[in-house]
Amino acid sequence: MLHQIHSNKFYYINKTPKRKLVGDGLITKKNGFALSILTADCAPVLIYDKKTKMIGAIHAGWKGAYKKIVIKMLKYFLKKKSRKENIIVVIGPCIAQKNYEIKSDFYRKFINQDRNNRIYFRKFKKKTFFSLKDYLKGQIKAFGIKNIEKINMDTYELKNNFFSSRRSLHNNYNDYGRNITTIMIK
Repeated sequence: MLHQIHSNKFYYINKTPKRKLVGDGLITKKNGFALSILTADCAPVLIYDKKTKMIGAIHAGWKGAYKKIVIKMLKYFLKKKSRKENIIVVIGPCIAQKNYEIKSDFYRKFINQDRNNRIYFRKFKKKTFFSLKDYLKGQIKAFGIKNIEKINMDTYELKNNFFSSRRSLHNNYNDYGRNITTIMIK
């Protein structure tokens, strides 16, 4: 596991680190080595190359997604002899668009990055909502990965199944817990 910081920093590891690494992604080819990510509305993203047997786990909140952590890791996979057709990407449960209200500066930041990002926003009753999951899928698809699975479960709405930072904030809770997502090669 990592000390996660909403970045685009990741590590390739083949042994247990002596201290906790600071970043938002891990990669390994080592059998029996579980990579884990904590989330509470951010998206867990898992990557698997079925030929090279390399795996990756990413914590992708809006900041990491904006900084293209998933694309950065996929480029690393290709550098290590992966081929796009052998890569499988899974975007796990995260906050759904209907519960992800954002402010105008957030919207402008994404539109300034790429005007085509408009498709990831929806306006409803003078409010703007963002789809983190679709934004990530759009990046991955544009990169040329075809085997993408989205788990369409909303961490905000499914209160008996998932922890949610935003739901806890709306309910004035002190903490919000974390969901753990793990990948391992047997």
